[in-house]
Amino acid sequence: MVNIHEPGPLEGRLSQWPVLAASGALEVRLAETDLEVEAAQHLRYRVFYEEMAATPSDEMRVLKRDFDRFDAVCDHLLVVDRERIEDDGQPAVVGCYRLIRDVDAARAGGFYTASEYDLAAMLSGLPTGTKLLELGRSCVLKEYRSRPQTMQLLWRGVMTYIARFSIDLMFGCASFSGTDPKVFALPLSYLYHYHLAPPEIRVRPYPQYFVDMNMMPKEAIDPKEAIRALPPLLKGYVRAGAMIGDGTVIDTQFGSVDVFIYFPVSKIDARYRNRFQLRN
Repeated sequence: MVNIHEPGPLEGRLSQWPVLAASGALEVRLAETDLEVEAAQHLRYRVFYEEMAATPSDEMRVLKRDFDRFDAVCDHLLVVDRERIEDDGQPAVVGCYRLIRDVDAARAGGFYTASEYDLAAMLSGLPTGTKLLELGRSCVLKEYRSRPQTMQLLWRGVMTYIARFSIDLMFGCASFSGTDPKVFALPLSYLYHYHLAPPEIRVRPYPQYFVDMNMMPKEAIDPKEAIRALPPLLKGYVRAGAMIGDGTVIDTQFGSVDVFIYFPVSKIDARYRNRFQLRN
């Protein structure tokens, strides 16, 4: 059995992936060793628990790593800085994304987002054979967030990955930092009125977690102001063509307000396709 706190060999994952893209000293690629997975977990801990408001378990606090049962079965996309060498002699991981395909989720007993959201409507409405990818745990080291190439490299890596595996649909959660949805009434209401997924595929949180996003009437919303109020990752998703589930969730562990992202690959905006060289 693989211990989720000490990931075992990366069986079932692609090995020896080349560098997917590079910009100066930064490059994006998949983790190929357990040490690289741990480096991503350390980065997640620094960002989510030390910088933001997430609450770690006692074991996480001791290890200074963010982990769960999905880490042992998914792929970890990394941005590394070749000029920044850690104490173990490895280039520093300065950005990461967690990528869970449907085959990975089957091994883990389901998708991560299924702990908050009822995915039944989405899954039942998909054609047989639809290939799914759940995006999660995206973070960038603070001093690298002002470098646009860091997030651009992560996106280039995601686009290369979905092309390699012929992914049809991406989904996951994006977050506002804080636990009071009323603080985010403008951007949440904007997402509800302008980017809600169609009813037949619309994902909602389980009733015990549901918080209404529709806090303001559409006519009271200034879209430009609302877009400015979106977190950078969520803003990127909607600009690229993502749709939103109905209802937000307060994530007490991570100190965040979450929204569900529904992102058919076929709907990716042409500008993003061209920028990241994605082909149909």
